[in-house]
Amino acid sequence: MESDLRSIGELARDSGLSVSALRFYDGADVLAPARVDPRTGYRWYAPEQLADARLLARLRRVGLPLADIRAVLGAAPGGDAARRVLDAHLRRLEHGLADARRELSLIRRLIDQRENPMTATPVEYRCTVPARALAEALDAVRFAVGSDPELPVLSGVLFDLDGGLLRLVATDRYRMALAEVPVEGPAADASAAAIVPTALADALRALLGSGSGAGTAELVLDGTAVGVAVDGHRIEGVALGHDYPDYRALIRLDPVRRVGLSAADLREAVASAPTRTLPSGPDGAACEVAVLAVDEAGRLTVAAPAADASDPDALRVAVNRDFLLEALPAGAPGQLVLELGGPIAPLAIRTPEHPGTFSVLMPVRLPA
Repeated sequence: MESDLRSIGELARDSGLSVSALRFYDGADVLAPARVDPRTGYRWYAPEQLADARLLARLRRVGLPLADIRAVLGAAPGGDAARRVLDAHLRRLEHGLADARRELSLIRRLIDQRENPMTATPVEYRCTVPARALAEALDAVRFAVGSDPELPVLSGVLFDLDGGLLRLVATDRYRMALAEVPVEGPAADASAAAIVPTALADALRALLGSGSGAGTAELVLDGTAVGVAVDGHRIEGVALGHDYPDYRALIRLDPVRRVGLSAADLREAVASAPTRTLPSGPDGAACEVAVLAVDEAGRLTVAAPAADASDPDALRVAVNRDFLLEALPAGAPGQLVLELGGPIAPLAIRTPEHPGTFSVLMPVRLPA
């Protein structure tokens, strides 16, 4: 009965949402009215929709994305789907706050340098890191360093000291590699970063040697220079004078599906699978593209891009085949975890034995 329905104005008053917001959420298929007057277009809502409207108002206040709001309101009662969405959003907020604090610390430093250009001196940060871990981290990211002369900011390895971790990051826009190294010392809780040029990064790796023995390396960062000392030997050089792109969003991907398999099996499957040549490499160069697909049962297949799909429900992503092979640990017998988010989301490749080390490949858009 219409007498049991609430008008849009009444629902707005009782829920904390404006009338315009209710109209927007109707159009966005988030909260549709129970009845729309066919003559006037006026919206009426059922009494039980007040609870959804109040929940929607709260979700809106915490900045939940529209797709996530839709998922929470549409979640089946008694399940944990809605809670998973909220937990993921809380993690994003916490990460965002940590990033904001770090950026504000750097901003204060830049303000000091601008206001006192004659007296401001770079702050030097010293810490110690396991020599073997630093060597392995350099090995894990070196393949992704950019070589485009038009993008000198990417022609090195980012050394990012942040909250007790040293992150090494490299990217050429088409893939990214990241490795984490624990740090100790006075600067363990500091925030500092320097882009180490490729030649200097290779020299640092040579200084570390095989990395098979125990021991530590002393690392010095001051934003303009970097130095590493191991067993009485020291090497240092000037850092690149650029601001590195923000990489943090890519390390917090929310995958739709994960699949575990051995590195050897994946390498064999990728190397033997058919591919298709597309102009999707750096600067539009031709490259071999393969499609990774994971079905509902978690089975992975690697195939050439094709218009027809044997399993329309499988989650797919197309990638540069050579980039994928380079991202796989050479000769590694261990397990890998692939994280897929869909055809336009990056593919993440993780190593469970080293959770802080992983690669990300940008997807290749397939022609229609």
